[in-house]
Amino acid sequence: MAIEHLELMPEPEETRLLTAVDPDAPGYPGVAYGVSDQEARELRWPVGPMKEFLWPWGAVSFSIGTILLLISWPWIQAYIAPILPDSEWAYVNSGFREIQSDGFFGEGVHVCIVDTGIDINHIEFSGVDLVGFRDFYIEANDDVRDVGSNFHGTQMAGLMLANKTYIGAAPEVSVSIAIALGPDGSAGQIDSVASAIRWCWISQNVDIISLSLGGDPDGSTGGFESETSVAVNEALDAGVFVVAAAGNNGIDSSVNDVSTPANIERVIAVGATTRNGEVWRNSSIGSEQDPNTGELRQYPNQKPEITAPGVMIYSTVSTSIKPSYAYSSGTSDSTVLVSSALAIILEIHGDELRGDNGGIDQKAMFLVKRALANSAMNSGSSHDLKNGYGELNVVGWSENVAFELNQ
Repeated sequence: MAIEHLELMPEPEETRLLTAVDPDAPGYPGVAYGVSDQEARELRWPVGPMKEFLWPWGAVSFSIGTILLLISWPWIQAYIAPILPDSEWAYVNSGFREIQSDGFFGEGVHVCIVDTGIDINHIEFSGVDLVGFRDFYIEANDDVRDVGSNFHGTQMAGLMLANKTYIGAAPEVSVSIAIALGPDGSAGQIDSVASAIRWCWISQNVDIISLSLGGDPDGSTGGFESETSVAVNEALDAGVFVVAAAGNNGIDSSVNDVSTPANIERVIAVGATTRNGEVWRNSSIGSEQDPNTGELRQYPNQKPEITAPGVMIYSTVSTSIKPSYAYSSGTSDSTVLVSSALAIILEIHGDELRGDNGGIDQKAMFLVKRALANSAMNSGSSHDLKNGYGELNVVGWSENVAFELNQ
């Protein structure tokens, strides 16, 4: 019998429980419900009209409601954020609060964030040392802003620079901001990311370039990968550290490595972990083989190198939203935390790491990466293609650098 020809009969002991029956079935007598037999029959619901409502109109209403929820989620999230938990755990678990208690907040270190920009008017950024701003999206260089539809650049900046209602990971760094991504988070122009990277190290003379971005390592993004890879290697050759997101493709079996440019040998590729220290399921898996050389990757350059908190991280968004805070998840967030940790490492040990010319040579860069691998938490005895050498421990990283320098 077709479903539309059935009736739903309430159970006497629990009328919220409904049993499907043939309309000709006598069902329970009225006494079972404390009513007459006729009234008992009237308690039954015909399925036919319900089916007509639920399909297609119920399905259409559900679909429309889902779409509206997805569209409005950033604004809904911002309004509910004040009553949700903060992300203090991320800073505590990684050792930031411990090392900050000793007075280290990244002072004297220059970081360049390449992203969608920054809403510099946010209260959390008051007092931030913004050294430079450049727009490689539409060349509107006098308008310091965030062009991202989800304010990705402002979210990433907040994790590092916030200094009012909560304290970021390295709020005393000097920062340069480059817009190289469009509103949807993709490269504004094929060479915009590469141009931004060159601006960071040539014009801004930064110590660290933080890249919460990347392309799939299968070549599908074409020029983005080749141009970006060349620019990244130029920066590395110049003694500038580059930290990049491993990517969010952990459950995509068609992606066989961390993102570009995180897959470049000397770059620090960063995966994401949850509040309990487990690797986020979407965090990209590295390959044992370097696609650029065809050779097996070697310690301490196996991918990813490190993981850091990156799931439901509370941060800043545009001041056009009230309140201007939201949560985000991804290896982008983790990347900023590792860039911040590296800034603190250079604040503490920069003088010893720099040579006579004041620059960082390749030997010093290798020392820093080796100390990062050796200090990672939950690493076990070897490298893991998803967990890397383990989870970020900024205090342990600093101690390992000091040991390497014989301090």
